[in-house]
Amino acid sequence: MKIIKWLSIFAFLIGIIFVVTLFHFDKKVHQQINITEAMVYQVKSGQSAKGIVNRLKDQGVISDNIGLKIRLKLEPELANIKVGTYELLPSMSALDLLELFSSGKEMQFSIGLIEGLNWREWLLVLKAHPQIKFNNDFQQQLDALSAQLPEQSIEGYLLPDTYHFVAQTAAIELVKRAHLSMQQYLDGAWESRALDLPYASAYEGLIMASIIEKETGVPEERPRISGVFVNRLNLNMRLQTDPTVIYGIGEDFDGNIRRKDLKTATPYNTYVIKGLPPTPIAMPSKLAIDAAFNPLTTEELYFVSKGDGSHKFSTTLQEHNLAVRKYQLNK
Repeated sequence: MKIIKWLSIFAFLIGIIFVVTLFHFDKKVHQQINITEAMVYQVKSGQSAKGIVNRLKDQGVISDNIGLKIRLKLEPELANIKVGTYELLPSMSALDLLELFSSGKEMQFSIGLIEGLNWREWLLVLKAHPQIKFNNDFQQQLDALSAQLPEQSIEGYLLPDTYHFVAQTAAIELVKRAHLSMQQYLDGAWESRALDLPYASAYEGLIMASIIEKETGVPEERPRISGVFVNRLNLNMRLQTDPTVIYGIGEDFDGNIRRKDLKTATPYNTYVIKGLPPTPIAMPSKLAIDAAFNPLTTEELYFVSKGDGSHKFSTTLQEHNLAVRKYQLNK
């Protein structure tokens, strides 16, 4: 009987020690990690949860790894870590790290693709981001996407916005997202457009939106500028807008439009051609698209820059010439 009594006492003491030990290590896994600012941490293919725990201990990110290993035994699902790039924050606990790695909630990066830039300029922005990856088949996939579009051109068909993504996202995936966003917005704008617009298709409206975007220095003027261009199209007048000429010059443009540029026939020289150019000349914003499909109703046919981003609008050529003398020729 005495032996049984002592065994019971011994088992009781062992139980207490076990509970205290568990409490001790459980307390440690809830302690904040040893970093003072946000840290980028990468979980690579082939790494095990136990290996990462040891690595975190070696790097000094956590003070103890025993508690986490116990947790892995008690909660096997925490060992199902996901490859990716994660953001560690000073407010996190050691246990938070395991939960983060097993959740797969990777760190988000972002890129702002700005309205008014053309595809060539957007491509440079994409290439400059260190977390955007250009695969060997990028151009092939881009060509396949472009082949489905009017004029087989991606120009204008990507919606300006801030896009969020995980590390080493393929560039073509961002292009496809921007294209899908533009297609959806363009479809909606076409369905809710004003009556009697001089566009044969939503794509022609997109072309107009890109011109409006490049001509606008003051956002509130977009519908008014749209109204001028729509009036000119309805009267079979040439648009005579400099941004289309500049786009037609391409990389050779040096910042100055010369008289010969206005007389040189290109598909984009709206001083020579009638109607719209064959493609957009930039990526238009939602506001520019809205303006293209819902222009302000006026009788205005002209506008000239006042030098501060805004424009002087006119209904007659005589009035316009006076405005040109005042704001452009300083006479």
